[in-house]
Amino acid sequence: MSGHGNDFIVIDNRSENIITNWSERASAWCKRRTSIGADGLLIIEPGKAGDFRLRIFNADGSEAEMCGNGARCAAGFAMKKDFVKSQMVMETMAGLVGAFVKDEMVAIQLTAPSSLADKDSLDIDGMRLPFYFINSGVPHAIIFRDRVAEMPADEVAKTGYAVRSHQAFEPAGTNVDFVEIIGPGRIRVRTYERGVEEETLACGTGAVASSIISSRFKGAGDPPIQVEMPGGTLTVDFKNRGNSFEEVWLKGKIEFAYEGRITI
Repeated sequence: MSGHGNDFIVIDNRSENIITNWSERASAWCKRRTSIGADGLLIIEPGKAGDFRLRIFNADGSEAEMCGNGARCAAGFAMKKDFVKSQMVMETMAGLVGAFVKDEMVAIQLTAPSSLADKDSLDIDGMRLPFYFINSGVPHAIIFRDRVAEMPADEVAKTGYAVRSHQAFEPAGTNVDFVEIIGPGRIRVRTYERGVEEETLACGTGAVASSIISSRFKGAGDPPIQVEMPGGTLTVDFKNRGNSFEEVWLKGKIEFAYEGRITI
């Protein structure tokens, strides 16, 4: 499945018949050109507090607390397989996530962001690089710059990795978003994802993190915010209540690529 090019292998294990090391499976199956290839692996299991439990594994095998586009794909999958209605709640490591599905359009309500930090800077290759920080389910460092779309891919990868692995974010590291304000209520974002360890075509939690920081500190306007990413445009809506952000929604299309079997 794909959410604006952010692609995932989705496995229905509600029966819990499959007992395996999902971390090892993710790192093997997500390799491009030599296996199925994906940004991550999504496992759907029985839920206790929600309609189902969603486990998210990055391409490197690490388990993620949350993934916006992954959660949107999981919601679309659950609806297609007809074991939930159009409105649902899923359990994630980041907390309960609500979702609403209508055709190919899926909206999820994320947990309230935390750890929002005003402008700071990092020493990267002897230069001071300004950034903002927020946790939108997973940590994100936000870097503003001009002409984001024209950034060479190797620059996104090099700077992204340097920030992602900086001692300021140890031990877990951070995702890194390069953000440009392109108009009222519109931003452009490219994301280096921790765990995938490369730029992805879209990042849901990155879209949310970038929208909130852009609205709060950079005058991007009131929500909803349209977020242009290489794989397409996501919509982020939220309520600003003083120093907190609530009712955070991420909306966009999903696609089913194909179904198949793989032997364990």
